[in-house]
Amino acid sequence: MKILVIDDEREILYALKAVFETQDWEALTARNVKEGMELYRSGAPDLILIDYHMPHMNGMDGVRLFRRQDPDIPIIVFTIDEDQAVADRFLEAGASDFAIKPIRTPDILSRIRVHMKLLKSQRADAGKRDPDPYPYPVKGIGSGTMRLIEGALRGRTDYLTVEEISAKSGLANQTAYRYLQYLTTAGLVDVKNSYGKKGRPKQSYRMV
Repeated sequence: MKILVIDDEREILYALKAVFETQDWEALTARNVKEGMELYRSGAPDLILIDYHMPHMNGMDGVRLFRRQDPDIPIIVFTIDEDQAVADRFLEAGASDFAIKPIRTPDILSRIRVHMKLLKSQRADAGKRDPDPYPYPVKGIGSGTMRLIEGALRGRTDYLTVEEISAKSGLANQTAYRYLQYLTTAGLVDVKNSYGKKGRPKQSYRMV
């Protein structure tokens, strides 16, 4: 498997390349989006990891650029920002998921495996004629990722938090939350608010 890593920090590129070599994965490394696009065209990677904060062109514009080239390739964004509004904009731009910096090796390896498994499943289903359960295009929502969220909720009679759904699906918290908001708006998920002594209520979710 080939993974394209785009980050302006050399230390991160070296570290991830070493980690991926232990998994027998090939790392294509670039320090900006322009270099990354050149490697994408010549190297045909299976998955893209891209940093948010970079000079010349940031990760948001980079995601849009790569998504126009390939509607299916998994794109995982590195970011120190845990702001849900930022995550939503990335998902609308075409990102598949997130990995929060500082990067933890077990987390990034798990995230990559989840999305490669999902991509293989989507490719295997490509020739089937079953209708897409989400036939109407919604920005930032993909049917494959939705199946992961539904799989984490299906068959459960109890309410699960975003963190629990994230752990079960293998997706980042921000990604899980975005999809849960969509399901809630569509009336497919029920939300329960738990009020503590202070702060915002804790939300948990269950399929209707």
